[in-house]
Amino acid sequence: MKSEKITTHRVPPPVKSYDDACGTAHALELVGERWALLVMRELMLGPKRFSDLRADLPAISANVLTQRLEALEARGILRRRRLASPGAAQVYELTEWGYEAEPIVQTMGRWAARSPGHDPAAPISATSILLSFRTMLDREAARDMEARIGFDFGTDRFLGRLSAGDLTYERGTVEHAEATFSGKPAGIAAFVYGGAPPDALAQSGLLTIAGDLSLAERFAGLFRLPPKAELPAPGATIIPPACRAPASPDRPR
Repeated sequence: MKSEKITTHRVPPPVKSYDDACGTAHALELVGERWALLVMRELMLGPKRFSDLRADLPAISANVLTQRLEALEARGILRRRRLASPGAAQVYELTEWGYEAEPIVQTMGRWAARSPGHDPAAPISATSILLSFRTMLDREAARDMEARIGFDFGTDRFLGRLSAGDLTYERGTVEHAEATFSGKPAGIAAFVYGGAPPDALAQSGLLTIAGDLSLAERFAGLFRLPPKAELPAPGATIIPPACRAPASPDRPR
């Protein structure tokens, strides 16, 4: 029997420390560097090659992407893996612990979407738009809806399965989809969040919808961006939620 060398990996200390025992502080030490959390976001639906990450994050330089990948790998958040032949390409994928960060990405996205400065028409990646659907899904409205929705981005395909108020994805296929969105992520965002008419999007080359159009429209109706936050009036007193008295049965919330 061949013996195996077992090595204990120790997470290296972050480049900068807040010297603070709070878990939030340590989280920022782990993923608070510029681009780190977006790299993790792009891996939430499965592994990607270095070139794929560059394409989905066009504003990041190759040098910075390399640094972030190395740091996230050293901290146990992602790992490198070589695919089997004939491709034999090297890919990056999140560890099980890394995937646990999806609720963090969702919460931040939902919170930031309320910013008066958020521009929903800005460029968006395929992974980002699909994750946004998991974030913005009205789970109560979707509770009794069963559907298979395809997303064809040309270089990548996903089959979305809507069931019991949850939305999951199977990567690499749109087979058996009842309705399929084909085109650019921005086109899907314009249809779902902006209410843009399908004909206009098709004419502009942003989106085509195949299959059951009424189902596609019902699907789009399950998502709503949250209302923008209202800025307080000058001098207004704001009580932190953690300091507010809990509502009693006799007092309305």
